[in-house]
Amino acid sequence: MSNVNAELASAYKTILDVVGRTEPRIADATRQELTDQRGSLKLIASENYASLPVLATMGTWLSDKYAEGTVGHRFYAGCQNVDTVESVAAEHARELFGAEYAYVQPHSGIDANLVAYWAILANRVESPALEQVGAKTVNDLTEEDWEALRRAFGEQRIMGMSLDAGGHLTHGFRHNISGKMFHQRSYGTDPETGLIDYDALAASAKEFKPLILVAGYSAYPRRVNFARMREIADSVGAVLMVDMAHFAGLVAGKVFTGDENPVPHAHVVTTTTHKSLRGPRGGMVLATKEFAADIDRGCPMVLGGPLAHMMAAKAVALAEARTTEFQTYAQNVADNAKALADGFLKRGTRLVTGGTDNHLVLLDVTSYGLTGRQAESALIDAGVISNRNSIPQDPNGAWYTSGVRLGTPALTSRGFGADDFDRVAELIVDVLSNTTPAATSTGAPGKAKYVLADGVADRTKAAAAELLDAHPLYPGLEL
Repeated sequence: MSNVNAELASAYKTILDVVGRTEPRIADATRQELTDQRGSLKLIASENYASLPVLATMGTWLSDKYAEGTVGHRFYAGCQNVDTVESVAAEHARELFGAEYAYVQPHSGIDANLVAYWAILANRVESPALEQVGAKTVNDLTEEDWEALRRAFGEQRIMGMSLDAGGHLTHGFRHNISGKMFHQRSYGTDPETGLIDYDALAASAKEFKPLILVAGYSAYPRRVNFARMREIADSVGAVLMVDMAHFAGLVAGKVFTGDENPVPHAHVVTTTTHKSLRGPRGGMVLATKEFAADIDRGCPMVLGGPLAHMMAAKAVALAEARTTEFQTYAQNVADNAKALADGFLKRGTRLVTGGTDNHLVLLDVTSYGLTGRQAESALIDAGVISNRNSIPQDPNGAWYTSGVRLGTPALTSRGFGADDFDRVAELIVDVLSNTTPAATSTGAPGKAKYVLADGVADRTKAAAAELLDAHPLYPGLEL
């Protein structure tokens, strides 16, 4: 990351000094968070470091304004500046991704998915369902009609990637609202390769006939052929929805193009604006014009009032993503992930799918005799921040897991290169090789308890400090 100029550094110091006069514990925790992030190897695939202009944009009086509705059609007066903010953010999103329509109000990725699901239902189901009960609009419905309408909506079906194969909770997982809104069926990956089997997926879709086919992932270390996914969706009359929350930065940065770019192929695309896109915490929906009017009903359909300060920060981040510098960054994210994977493979670590060609690597830690929870905890002790994750056909379930997910976006933002990530792989292998499961108090094997050999944590932290010191976070910012 480039040096922070003196003016910005002074501004942030002043802000925290002012906060500290009202609630010093919050100011202290904020300073400590920067210290902690500077001193650890952050490898969580869904995290990144936003630029200081993006962070600064979030902390303004735009947060004081209510603005339910859409541009030019608000339920509160005095929203002309919010209209400007939302319009600029949507313009950047459309231009960056080549989308016909963009909706920048969602507060998170889950919110974006809920908006998309309800918009698809409204677009594809509402009118036929109303006809079924003999009503022209929802205002004509009796209580009995509403019961029939709920049944009509409830019979819709969704197919998404299973959690253990790398999908997300909101892709139809039974315990998530998405799995309760719809009848759901999951598709997995080939048990031998760990890769999506498009022919098997097509056969399952033909049998199940979903209204929505969801593509996208949170822990699948490979690219997806979205042209093939659209072909499958069209074959059964389904809407293709792609959740690109994890890899939006690789799409924006032109790393994923052609059949690997979901925007030209999907009816609806959802994303977060942080992760690889390196913006503020928030969500966004892209779509063809066919779905625009229904998505615009996101607030008040499922969203509260839009957060104008967050939409402003999204606009700044999306403007940053339209630069050649961001394209270089995105390519480095993918190159660094490959370097990290190669570092593990040459040291004998087992990887799901045998490698990566996106921004993340998924370790199968059973070869070390560990659960994902044990591996995650031992790595935290050594200053390496990752997260445990399920792997296909995971014998340890979704809580303890058998995998650890690692991502390259954050450390790439700090300037880490291929050699640095090879060294990171070496440090992680050292930690895992020196971690052993520990028995519970009853003497039975435990899935959470572990023992990290003496001295390993200290030497890992020392080695990590050398890497981190060479690539400082927000250099020049002293609080």
